[in-house]
Amino acid sequence: MRGSMLAATAVVMSLALAPGLAEAKKAKPKAAPAAVAVAPVADEWREIDPENVLVIDSSKGRIYVEMMPQAAPEHVARIRLLTRQRFYDGLKFHRVIDGFMAQTGDPLGTGEGQSPYPDVKAEFSFRRDDSTPFAPVAHPTGAVIGFIDAFPIETQPDEMLGKTGDHKVWAWGLYCPGVAGMARDDAENSANSQFFLMRQAYPSLEKRYTAWGRVVSGLDVVRAIKTGEPVADPDIMTKVQILADLPAGARPRVLVMDPRSRSFQDLVDKTRKAKGADFSACDIEVPTQIR
Repeated sequence: MRGSMLAATAVVMSLALAPGLAEAKKAKPKAAPAAVAVAPVADEWREIDPENVLVIDSSKGRIYVEMMPQAAPEHVARIRLLTRQRFYDGLKFHRVIDGFMAQTGDPLGTGEGQSPYPDVKAEFSFRRDDSTPFAPVAHPTGAVIGFIDAFPIETQPDEMLGKTGDHKVWAWGLYCPGVAGMARDDAENSANSQFFLMRQAYPSLEKRYTAWGRVVSGLDVVRAIKTGEPVADPDIMTKVQILADLPAGARPRVLVMDPRSRSFQDLVDKTRKAKGADFSACDIEVPTQIR
């Protein structure tokens, strides 16, 4: 089935649930981490390039997704192309699983459809160098976990930069709440137009499905989308636009706290203290302002 997700890796190929995903469906979703008060400093915020913001107006509300061309340039290019052709307008959230994700982007609304363009080669991981604006928050053995902008990643440590021919190391997106991923079939290089937005964390998808962005505002909207496989009377994307294409007078500024800032590090420290041994990068919701 085009754009479905395998159960063993948290993504199935049919409307029937496989055992691994059935457990996910039955599991009670974890509550969102408690907000931690932080007094931000004005110059610690960055404005997202409007060319990298996907604005999804849905029947449940508006969602802002920061796209990450550093992590998945070909998939971001495909999303931009289809968006500017108004391909996504009116499409259903045809497959939505509580505690997991909301899937859309199928013109047929059945899970079998795709765009007229060729499939996109997988971008499960990417290379970063010391110029990448990376902010670490945890150091598991042999790796580092942190953020590039609002995008959570795991990566090889900086110590390896001098040991590689291109002075870069591997990194990959973490499937935290709000992360945007590309749906596909069994074949790794079969992503096309369908994508999904995570309602909760699901690490089984990491390095197996291309992560290309993250919801920076509207995660509550994603979690409010009607569930089902298939969904009865599904919610839809009424209009999908690139922020840069909105008229100047109707174009909001999207500001996100810089993960390299002192205020963000305070947020990390307080969240780590509150979560204790259960702390994860997925517990961090990057503060956002829509102006």
